[in-house]
Amino acid sequence: MKTLVMGIVNVTPDSFSDGGKYFSPAEAVRRAKNILDEGAAIIDVGGESTRPGAEPVSWKDEWGRIGAVVEELAGICGKRGALLSVDTYHPETAKLALDAGAGMINCVYPEPVEEMARLCAAKGAFLVVPAKANVPEDFPRNKLYLDPMVGFGTTREEDLALLKSIPELAAKGNVLVGASRKRIVKKLTGEKTTGKNVGGNLGIAIWCAMNGASAVRVHDVQETFQALKVLEALA
Repeated sequence: MKTLVMGIVNVTPDSFSDGGKYFSPAEAVRRAKNILDEGAAIIDVGGESTRPGAEPVSWKDEWGRIGAVVEELAGICGKRGALLSVDTYHPETAKLALDAGAGMINCVYPEPVEEMARLCAAKGAFLVVPAKANVPEDFPRNKLYLDPMVGFGTTREEDLALLKSIPELAAKGNVLVGASRKRIVKKLTGEKTTGKNVGGNLGIAIWCAMNGASAVRVHDVQETFQALKVLEALA
């Protein structure tokens, strides 16, 4: 069993858990280097918050936020043997990111998936899509990750059902789960303060790994990497 850790770098002023902390390119790159040291196999760079109520960002503004970060991290990730992912639903941003050296596109909405698949296939890149999205049949399945989409307009019960669906999804292919610091963690633990729910986040990451997830997208990289390393040894 081997579950990869995807570390989050939000180059945004308004993300729900760390908005503004890594908004400058220098801070974003520093954050990425730190989480590579902590065990991340994938760095996921995003320029738009997907929190409830967040204002949409144009692809030009999005690339303006992340362009310099992606260009610098492409070289760093390449040297470290890590994969650089860009979290976007804009095909224009995806193309620029892939041209700059990104090796994965993380698309959280189903509508642009067909175009994203075309762009990624042309570059031999990986693609993360909502589990229920329609992916072109000719897209290489070994390059595809299915995301159950925990926390996207879902209730507690729906999120639990999505997490319990991981074995079924894993039977179909690679699964990537992004539940870190989502509302479901607070609902399950009762802890309302952001940053004090590491145990809850780890519980979900371990569940995902034990049920076949190929990767988990997390904020607490070092803690998650350590937990999964122990789990892998025991398994």
